[in-house]
Amino acid sequence: MNLSRRANSITTSPTMAVLEEVAKLKDKGIEVLDLGPGQPDFHTPDNIKLAANKAIEEDFTRYTEPSGILELRKAVIEKYRRDFGAQYKPNEVIISSGGKHSLFNLMLAIIEEGDEVLIPAPYWVSYPQQVILAGGKLRYIELQEENQFVLTRDILDESLSTNTKAVIINTPCNPTGSVIPEEELEKIAELALKKRIYIIFDECYEKLTYDGVKHFSLASLQEAKKVTLIINSVSKTYAMPGWRIGFALGPEKVISTVAKLQSHTTSAPCSISQKATVEALNGSQDFIKDMLAQYARRRDYMVEALKSIPGISCYKPQGTFYIFPNITHLLESTNINSSEELSRQLVNHARVAVVPGSSFGKEGYLRLSFATSIEVIKESMKRMKEFVEGL
Repeated sequence: MNLSRRANSITTSPTMAVLEEVAKLKDKGIEVLDLGPGQPDFHTPDNIKLAANKAIEEDFTRYTEPSGILELRKAVIEKYRRDFGAQYKPNEVIISSGGKHSLFNLMLAIIEEGDEVLIPAPYWVSYPQQVILAGGKLRYIELQEENQFVLTRDILDESLSTNTKAVIINTPCNPTGSVIPEEELEKIAELALKKRIYIIFDECYEKLTYDGVKHFSLASLQEAKKVTLIINSVSKTYAMPGWRIGFALGPEKVISTVAKLQSHTTSAPCSISQKATVEALNGSQDFIKDMLAQYARRRDYMVEALKSIPGISCYKPQGTFYIFPNITHLLESTNINSSEELSRQLVNHARVAVVPGSSFGKEGYLRLSFATSIEVIKESMKRMKEFVEGL
């Protein structure tokens, strides 16, 4: 019996594969320093955990509405009003089982068989796979390191075709850490309105910016709401990846379709996690400031350490908790042929796990996460430098 063509057309998530490989080595008693994680190493704040405990104690353990409880949708609306001056109604918001689930729901809701979806590269690993699962046609926009891989209005315009249905924009960006400036996003929104294409706007790392750089949300642009589909999550900002809560905001006709799809898949997000997320959005935000300060220190150390390794160069990312160093010169000066091979050698010989840039559509790079302790970062950089110098 054959498996479905649709299932066979996609690949396993490379970032999840790194986690699995590290877990296998650790099960064998082999110590590996992991710079692959796409999740915070901080614990979920206590006030959020207490809200979840209260939900359990009060037996809030049944199915909720497929779109998520009204209390949480209102909390999302208030968050967007407070942070971005945006105006949404409850029927323009849906809660899902993580940002990845929100994204997939939107793909299924708007993509017809053969519709073209533009994806700037480097890109998050799940974007292409989800487009394929939705029956869409992929086309990549190759971005350059000279401007930290920032998408501009002109670059997007040159990439559009008569078949383009949507473009996926991720800012702050995983894996590059780039942040698209407000003035460029405004121009991109104007173009999308003119060309009548959707912008799938992934801002899951919105709070993770540094050096005074501010994230600008397209939710702020009232006139662009008809073509803007917002994706967000509590995983990164509130250290809640395992709670699996994400949300989408957009035109009512799109969100109602997503709700219909969700009613036949997950039925509804986890009731307890929803209550915890209400507290995350409405409660104290002090945790974020301390987390950002620690991330900034780790980022600064890792950038300088990487620059000291022969054949490696990198810029300082403005957002996320990733660094995307250029290893082109290292590959040219050794018998290592690819970022995937280098990643494999690093884990086997230096016992440091990273993710190859090829997984994100950009050969000649690695993705390193600084969502781990400074001690792990220092030892990892030491091992990487010793390994490279020994080649």
